[in-house]
Amino acid sequence: MKVSELARRGGVTAETVRHYTREGLLSPARHPDNGYQLFTSADLERLHFIQRARKLGFSVGEIRDILLHADHGDSPCPLVRDLLATRLPQIRARIEELEALAQRMEQALESWQHMPDGTPDGHSLCRLIESFPDDASPKEVS
Repeated sequence: MKVSELARRGGVTAETVRHYTREGLLSPARHPDNGYQLFTSADLERLHFIQRARKLGFSVGEIRDILLHADHGDSPCPLVRDLLATRLPQIRARIEELEALAQRMEQALESWQHMPDGTPDGHSLCRLIESFPDDASPKEVS
């Protein structure tokens, strides 16, 4: 099957298939007459595997490593476990950062609800942002 057929059957765009091919995740044969990339049902299964791995948060590079292990007959499962065990605390920390950001945004919207709009006057750019406390700035010593 050609790129467009694999993409359609895999539920992705043709550009996604081309990207995965450039990254070495898919290795199509070439048609001897016209040079078109030709994919097999095994490539479709591999594409589905790639999609599952992406849904679990694996990067293209990590998926390449996983596939290389499997292609060489080695179980990639220990690598997969290690990658997720490392990634999960990072994701939880990022979620905490995003929750804190959402709280700051909610506080800002609430405090700005009745503030008038202003125009830049050489001293102020946007009073809304400037009115928000800057906890990161050093405190002035009196």
